[in-house]
Amino acid sequence: MFIHKKELQYHAKPDKSDPLMARKMQEILGGQYGEISVAMQYMFQGWNTRGNGKYKDLILDTGAEEIGHVEMIATMIAQLLDDAPVDAQENAFESDPTIAAVMGGMDLQHAIVTGLGPTAKDSNGVPWSGSYITASGNLLADFRSNINAESQGRLQVARLYHMTNDAGVRDMLGFLLARDTMHQNQWIKAARELEAVEGIIVPSGVSEWEIQDINHILYNFSEGEDSKLFATGEAPDGGKFIYKDVPEVMGEKPVLKPAPPSLHNTVDMDAKK
Repeated sequence: MFIHKKELQYHAKPDKSDPLMARKMQEILGGQYGEISVAMQYMFQGWNTRGNGKYKDLILDTGAEEIGHVEMIATMIAQLLDDAPVDAQENAFESDPTIAAVMGGMDLQHAIVTGLGPTAKDSNGVPWSGSYITASGNLLADFRSNINAESQGRLQVARLYHMTNDAGVRDMLGFLLARDTMHQNQWIKAARELEAVEGIIVPSGVSEWEIQDINHILYNFSEGEDSKLFATGEAPDGGKFIYKDVPEVMGEKPVLKPAPPSLHNTVDMDAKK
C-alpha cells in the first residue's frame, strides 16, 4: 500500500522559467538512469525478494523515496515550463533570434503533447522502458546494479548542475546529489555484507562447472601490456591471476553445413573449387 503526501520531500521550484533546462531535466526523469528507472528497479527488486527481510526493507524504503523524487523532478520541469513563450515558436526565427535560440532547444512535446508538463521520456524524447531495470532475484547482483544506477544517475545530476545558474534548480539538484551519495553507500555496504557470506563472484556455488585452468587468466587482446597490472598476484576471490600476452586459440575453425535450397542462401563457392 502506498500513501501520497501532498508535500514534496524537498523544494522543487526554479527561480525562472527555462524550457531548454526543462528538456535537459527529462534525462534524470525518464532516461535510462533517471528516477523512474531507479524507482521501478527498487520496487521490483523488493517485490522479487523472498525472505531476507532487512534487505527487502532497505530496497523498498529506497524505492518509495525514489517515487517521491520522480514527483519532485516532474514538478520542477512543469515550473521550468511556466510562461514559456510557446506562441513565439512559429515566427521566432524571423522576429527574434534570441527567442529562436532558446526555443530551438525546447522539447516541442512539452508544448504540443503535455501542455507544459513533464513526460515519461528522456531528454531526446525516447520513451521510458521497463527494460532499463534490473531485478534478478540475486541480491548481490542486484545491489551491484544499484551501485551502477546510482553512480550514473549522480553523474548526470552533477552535469546538469553545471548547465544551470538557477539557484532553485541547483538547490534541488544538490539535494539529489546528497541522496545519491547515501544510496551508493548503502548499496555498497549491503553488497559487501553479502560478499562476505557468498563470495564476490555471482552466482556463487557453481565454480565446479567452470573450466578451472582459464578462470583467472587475463588475455592481452590489445596493443601494449598496460592491463597487466590487473592480472598480478592474488585475485579478489582468492585465486591466482595469470597474464598471457598472446591469446590462446582453443577452438577450431567452424564449418557450417549448407542451408536448405528453399532458403536461397548464397552457394558455397569454396566448395565448388
